Amino acid sequence: MLPQCNNHAPGVGAPAASAQTVLLHTLKLMTLSKLSPDTPWPYPRWIAHRGAGQLAPENTLAAFRLGAAHGYRMFECDAKLSADGVVFLLHDATLERTTNGQGTGGDLPWQALSGLDAGSWHSSAFAGEPLATLESLAQFCRAHDHLLNIEIKPTPGTEAATGQAVASLAARLWACAEVPPLLTSFQPEALAAAQQTAPELPRGLLVDTLWDGWLEKALALDCVAVTAQYKLCDAEYVRRVHGAGMKCLCYTVNDEDTAQNLLALGIDGIITDRVDALGPGRPESSL
Repeated sequence: MLPQCNNHAPGVGAPAASAQTVLLHTLKLMTLSKLSPDTPWPYPRWIAHRGAGQLAPENTLAAFRLGAAHGYRMFECDAKLSADGVVFLLHDATLERTTNGQGTGGDLPWQALSGLDAGSWHSSAFAGEPLATLESLAQFCRAHDHLLNIEIKPTPGTEAATGQAVASLAARLWACAEVPPLLTSFQPEALAAAQQTAPELPRGLLVDTLWDGWLEKALALDCVAVTAQYKLCDAEYVRRVHGAGMKCLCYTVNDEDTAQNLLALGIDGIITDRVDALGPGRPESSL
């Protein structure tokens, strides 16, 4: 059992993206949160996508171990709910692509999910690798001083319930951590539930398009970051996000030239599949 304590970073917030709101949001970040623009961003620049990108079966403990072996200190994962409320790791809405199961993970209890093979689809070397729970990943990360970006990835129709469950569990599992996990989601409803459940945990809005009101929504959800599809990240986008007192993260960057261009723009974090070629210890990560 991981220890209990209450040393989370305080929450931050603002309701809208007017000039006054942006100023208030930035002031709250500066005065209330260790994730303030005036303090170092506590997360590494390079984040391993789903553990080890494509080198191991995504979202399994084998993938996170392999990502760590390549020098990564921070990982991204996808979290959703089983039928009996266990938070486990799976990206897709259904089980077929990455396991030998069928249907949605939300249709099955954890006992059934835990018996699935989540490795053979990738390669014979990982045959029999099981699905992972968020709790087992937390134990791995806490034991080795790794950091985590938890994407709340609800089965459709369970946005609020998944956001609440992920935030509640993360608050408990990282209760004494110096740096808490970063909770992100494409689903504002899931982030709103996380915000209500554990406002002290940092949040980020994921966007694959710059839909009307995305910046206002990120501020209303007290986000400390926006994570965008990398093709959306130009100088104006970075200026707007930084101007609102938030950090700019992007996904999924798999070539050196793109990474260099994004870093030159001032991107604060890059999610990549290429843990073998980009990131910690490589020349292209020196910017």
